[in-house]
Amino acid sequence: MKKLIIIGIIIFIGIMGFNIFKSTEAKKGLEVGDKVPYFELLDQNGVLFTSDNVIGKQGVVIYFYPKDDTPGCTKQACKFRDEFEVFSNLNVSVIGISKDSVASHKEFEEKYRLPFTLLADTENEVRKLFGVSKSALGMIPGRVTYIVDKEGVIQYIFDDMMHSEKHIDVALEFLRG
Repeated sequence: MKKLIIIGIIIFIGIMGFNIFKSTEAKKGLEVGDKVPYFELLDQNGVLFTSDNVIGKQGVVIYFYPKDDTPGCTKQACKFRDEFEVFSNLNVSVIGISKDSVASHKEFEEKYRLPFTLLADTENEVRKLFGVSKSALGMIPGRVTYIVDKEGVIQYIFDDMMHSEKHIDVALEFLRG
């Protein structure tokens, strides 16, 4: 009888633990049609960036990435750099956001000559605001790109951890219509 009670308690704790995990992972994030909420972060130059600097003035691609100067993130940033003129000609700003520090972003920008804004979300506040989850393993911050129109409404979301350069291709294809 004692074994059954212990087994029952273990099962109960396991189910409750799973439900708690599930409920936090299932937290709803921003979706297509949602307006981008106001946020502010420091950019790679240590200057306070506020979302209303861009939102409401022009289109914007906001991309969340795991970490500066890692293979996939570097490929992604460099492809955004290489296509930056195309985004500019479409009147679209590019903003990259990760948990890295201002200093890390500055080094990343300089090393790869990145012509766009990098924001330091060191407390993951904006990542949480958008509802960007971690990768399947739950250890690496997710890689998600949001295409936002001039009015600040999300028009498209691309979530793909493994194909970092595809984010740029998908964004340009969508923006070109």
